[in-house]
Amino acid sequence: MTALLLDGKALSLKIEADLATRVAVITEKSGRTPILATILVGDDPASATYVTMKGKACQRTGMDSIRLELPASTTTEQLLAEIGKLNANPDVHGILLQHPVPAQIDERACFDAIALEKDVDGVTCLGFGRMSMGERAYGSATPAGIMTLLRSYGVELAGKHAVVVGRSAILGKPMALMLLAADCTVTICHSKTRNLPELVKQADIVVGAVGRPEFIQADWIKDGAVVVDAGYHPGGVGDIQLKPLTDRVSAWTPVPGGVGPMTIATLMAQTVEAAERQLG
Repeated sequence: MTALLLDGKALSLKIEADLATRVAVITEKSGRTPILATILVGDDPASATYVTMKGKACQRTGMDSIRLELPASTTTEQLLAEIGKLNANPDVHGILLQHPVPAQIDERACFDAIALEKDVDGVTCLGFGRMSMGERAYGSATPAGIMTLLRSYGVELAGKHAVVVGRSAILGKPMALMLLAADCTVTICHSKTRNLPELVKQADIVVGAVGRPEFIQADWIKDGAVVVDAGYHPGGVGDIQLKPLTDRVSAWTPVPGGVGPMTIATLMAQTVEAAERQLG
């Protein structure tokens, strides 16, 4: 079987090229440039790298970015105050709070403090609720990016059985609801699910979002399935044991180069959309 490579890197470059055109139109019409504000709390090197990557993506699309760095000792109240300032700043069109934050901070309270119209990373409870009810909201960036990737490559979704392994608030849960909205039949599993291999073997579409390196074994996945790996771990591996699968599944995402670039492209796209809505 010749498997379809779901190349998120290549698709993200096409999306960025389109966004650059849209940004130029916004700037010409309004005299203002879309701005994404990123908040980094603490000195986690991986988080710093992710924030830098998002800043570079802003540059590639012609957007501006504001990078707010706060010390690891920051309190919930201090972080909420900074989010409030960004909410009130009309020049800021999108706000990203880099996950995770230090343990003393109430991350959920801070996520939910982000104004809905600036929640371009799709992390608020209000945005999640609206998305789940089919109302307009910015979707969580990684699952929304996965949906764009699947649709762009013509992967059939309606009527398929999708198994999502992972239940996080910003990946597994919204992923399941987005697939459900696309007419999949969805099973949500996690690390404590009983008979997990048997459930995964039933899947037409497998989404690995459990956050453990190669937790999902290749022999759990049936021939011809669509395999989406949303994980990334040291050594360039994801949540799924991919190497034995590439010649017997129908489509798969590489790690790296699959889901990751689509997450950033989605964040950029939703920021541009937010600017278009605000600036007309």
